[in-house]
Amino acid sequence: MPPAAHLELLDEPQEWSAFSRLLDAASGVWESQVVVGGMHCAACSVTVEDALRRVPGVQAAAVSMGGQRATVQWRAEAVLPSRWMQAVLTSGYQVLPANDAFAAHARRAQSREALWRWLVAGLCMMQVMMYAYPAYTARPGDLSAEMEALLRWASWVLTLPVVFFACGPFFRSAWQDVVQWRIGMDLPVALGIAVTFAVSTAGTFEPAGLFGREVYFDSLTMFVFFLLSGRWLELRWRERTAGALEAVMNRLPDAAERQLPDGAFERVAVRRLRVGDLLRVQPGESFAADGVVEQGTSSVNEALLTGESRPLHRGVGGSVLAGSFNLSATLWVRVQRVAADTRFSHIVALMEAAAATKPAVARLADRLAKPFLLAVLVSAAGAALWWWDRDPERALMVAVAVLVVTCPCALSLATPAAMLAAAGRLAGSGILVRRLQALEALAQVDTVVFDKTGTLSQDRLWVQTVQTRPGVSRDQALAWSAALARHSQHPVARAVVDAAADFGTDWLCAGVAESPGQGLSGQVFYGGDANDSARCQVPLALRLGSAAFCGVPPLVDAPSHTVLCDAQGCVATFFMAEALRNDAQACVDALQAAGLEVRVLSGDSQLAVDRVAAALGLKQARGGCSPADKLQALRDLQAQGRQVAMVGDGLNDAPVLAGAQVSFALGQAVPLAQAQTDFVVLGAHLSPIAQTVLLAQRTMAVVRQNLVWALGYNAVCVPLAVAGYLPAWAAGLGMAASSLLVVGNALRLSRTTLPDTVLQAAASD
Repeated sequence: MPPAAHLELLDEPQEWSAFSRLLDAASGVWESQVVVGGMHCAACSVTVEDALRRVPGVQAAAVSMGGQRATVQWRAEAVLPSRWMQAVLTSGYQVLPANDAFAAHARRAQSREALWRWLVAGLCMMQVMMYAYPAYTARPGDLSAEMEALLRWASWVLTLPVVFFACGPFFRSAWQDVVQWRIGMDLPVALGIAVTFAVSTAGTFEPAGLFGREVYFDSLTMFVFFLLSGRWLELRWRERTAGALEAVMNRLPDAAERQLPDGAFERVAVRRLRVGDLLRVQPGESFAADGVVEQGTSSVNEALLTGESRPLHRGVGGSVLAGSFNLSATLWVRVQRVAADTRFSHIVALMEAAAATKPAVARLADRLAKPFLLAVLVSAAGAALWWWDRDPERALMVAVAVLVVTCPCALSLATPAAMLAAAGRLAGSGILVRRLQALEALAQVDTVVFDKTGTLSQDRLWVQTVQTRPGVSRDQALAWSAALARHSQHPVARAVVDAAADFGTDWLCAGVAESPGQGLSGQVFYGGDANDSARCQVPLALRLGSAAFCGVPPLVDAPSHTVLCDAQGCVATFFMAEALRNDAQACVDALQAAGLEVRVLSGDSQLAVDRVAAALGLKQARGGCSPADKLQALRDLQAQGRQVAMVGDGLNDAPVLAGAQVSFALGQAVPLAQAQTDFVVLGAHLSPIAQTVLLAQRTMAVVRQNLVWALGYNAVCVPLAVAGYLPAWAAGLGMAASSLLVVGNALRLSRTTLPDTVLQAAASD
């Protein structure tokens, strides 16, 4: 961790973009993301929040203990970053800009330090247990007084490294709490360690004193070892819990090769890049900015940015995204967007906002943390007083057991650990969680409402059926129509060309004329083998388009149709339908299998909506809806007591997306910076929506399991500790095990697999 004085380097405005974004240019309000080290419970996050909010110029602060991150909003005119970061340092915690090169180094250093303390505690514990063993097994007279004293002295010496090195973080944090008149989790732990060491030291040096001759060096070292084991494993598991989030957030390189005016290249920090710079990106490197390829051909991986899992070809003129990987060859890229304007930055902003949010249950745990710890201290003092008259030698050790066993770690980790694990799992699948509490709401959803156009359907048409007049085959009609349609980019023309892709290439067209919005006309003739007598060699004067353009009566009951006609009248009628997304059926099936009702609300005609609903097997579908109609329909469902999730493309669905309990937007259809939904699906697939719903249900099940365990653990162990049936080492083991069980249970969510139906649909797309 760099010295606090180095924080002043972050006061330079050009450095702010590395960890901050400008929220309001008029008022100069910035939002920064920082990594906070040294937090161990909900009380720690509340302490950091309070320290930040007391700094003049800081408008808001949110700290996530599970994510070890803080989001700070501050006014540049009133305060600089070093000032509010110093407030965090003064509170006894470490702070670094998120995504800073030092942040990863600091995490590794913290992990190594925790490992060293754990190893020292473990080694000393084994030696102390070896010296304590004779006292437990020896019969009267087996140990002389001198030998017993020697074993106690040896145990005391071996306990010194445990207390003064391995327990250093507990005492430092507790001292900060005392100095600043606050209560944190480490205060009762440090008190328990200090009291146990003092009582055991007194028993070693003055066996006939007030505290008697009993020593608890074995319990103390075992207790500390269990605590440090829990902290180290919790630290490692918590890093894995947010691993997918970090994988996306840290994909931007620290530096890039920029071309100088003389043609040479230099490596510069990413934040120094400007629009128009020419970058050279080697294979295996990630792109530092959004840009366009000016030289070279390669494959790129955009899986975590667009949801596209396959490598994509990029040549001259192709666009590349910051944070994606260059896979196979060197590319020269002209920068088009940098810093906060890139798609990568928009994604990171959404993910950081999600990591800093707190679900309702987690906020409740934060509010209860400090009163709970105060109650722990009072309970320990009460237990000591109650036991003092009955057994003074045992009173202090009972108080120690109460101090240790009632740690609120498991309770404070129960919700954020599970939700961060779920958010990390979803991020790896191309789904961004904007608010963690949305997972809680999504688990309660019983109705999912889809928009049709651009959501269930793709932005293209397909030829569903063809009706021809006698003497004309379907293939012949498609071949003639495709000869005309190749000269237009209209969606209907593209659908006809696609339908005739396998057989219509021998037919050509001359004298083509297009009437915008109406149709095409021209001379169609066969351009294949001249000896093929089965083909018509005489040019046919054909028209392809609307019924009015072709001069035939329209079909009232089939508005989505296109006509091919000649001088004698209608040759063929093509009935069009919207192309559904390949995995739409699998998504709907998975949602219905989970017990949810699926509906469609669309602004398109009722007939078009009914066709899509019939194709997907849906009974509830309503068309012809304006945005206001959609919102009213949503409110009607909510008035019936339904919990509704809305899925739209984010363009004209803003009112209904905002009104639903939970909302999804397809990321390809809406700028991420303007997305106000709870979940953003980065790719073009619908299967992740079903995955998110199912994972939200599993997440809340895990949260309930964690809460039941945390509350049940305290309900059982506290009475045992007060009654004197729980020794200090067992209390330490229970405290560590409770936190590990909660984090380990949450970690299962990061390995959750999709249902087979969803997987198969995604694979076939």
